Amino acid sequence: MVTFSRREIYKLKKKIEMAGNHLCSVVYGSLPPETRTKQATMFNDEASDLNVLVASDAIGMGLNLNISRIIFSTLKKFDGICTRELTVPEIKQIAGRAGRYGSKFPVGEVTCLDAEDLPLLHSSLKSPSPIIERAGLFPTFDLLSVYSRLHGTDFLHPILERFLDKAKLSPDYFIADCEDMLKVAAIVDELPLALHDKYVFCQSPVDVRDDISTQGLTQFAENYAKKGTVRLKEIFTPGTLRVPTTHNQLQELESVHKVLELYVWLSYRFDDSFPDRELAASQKSICSMLIEEYLERSGWQQQGQRRVLRTPRKLRREYDALQLRGYFREIDARSK
Repeated sequence: MVTFSRREIYKLKKKIEMAGNHLCSVVYGSLPPETRTKQATMFNDEASDLNVLVASDAIGMGLNLNISRIIFSTLKKFDGICTRELTVPEIKQIAGRAGRYGSKFPVGEVTCLDAEDLPLLHSSLKSPSPIIERAGLFPTFDLLSVYSRLHGTDFLHPILERFLDKAKLSPDYFIADCEDMLKVAAIVDELPLALHDKYVFCQSPVDVRDDISTQGLTQFAENYAKKGTVRLKEIFTPGTLRVPTTHNQLQELESVHKVLELYVWLSYRFDDSFPDRELAASQKSICSMLIEEYLERSGWQQQGQRRVLRTPRKLRREYDALQLRGYFREIDARSK
């Protein structure tokens, strides 16, 4: 089953499981990568009770799945700006996950939950895929560095804006969307950082549509600019963690995972300045376990057939998102 929002995914999952015949795995973009992989593995496992996958278009990227039938719950998605119909390439990419060569199901089926969507599905599958005629390019640091020297400024945001406005390319190329880079550039331009350091932060895997993820990047950059070293306070402490019980808590935990992933990424670019890579990696693992426990607990089964949760973990602890929002300020206060 394919739908395009977290809430719709869990609504469909609940509806399918309440019917009493199936249990569902879930896959969507903001799940930690390791959790997505585990959910896909359990779905593929013939011995598993999870025989339905409820997913977003994330199934079209990087997961090996044994799917016999794709059912679109809708052929519309919100793309960050507006709700629109899926394009022909999007429909084909998702539909192509059913019946893949070399999988358990070499021939697959595709349909829609709503009969009104079938004409668009049929016409899209019959349409030729658009020919890719141009490739997208991002501005390199060397190019922006030349621009910086020409215009006598180290402020990255105006340099990037001017470059995007003035750059001329051959017909075979276009400048890729740099909106996220511009948003991060506006943040790091407030700090006393070298141009190259600003560029690295702009290349980082921060989700600028996620407030907690953006706050994490801001505080990492501020601490790096002020102190040269960014120490990661242990967000999760024994006795204070709990498996999420609501969608909001789940979303916050996914955001925490993004912050930890960001720290690990930065530690490979600023090796000595982000020394707590192992700690961040271990906390990422705890995040993933908590999310997996939530997914396991959210599965409905007929009375008397409910599986016992794995007792070795026993993650019966409290998770407080305010810890993340406040822990940088606590570090700053102690360091003054």
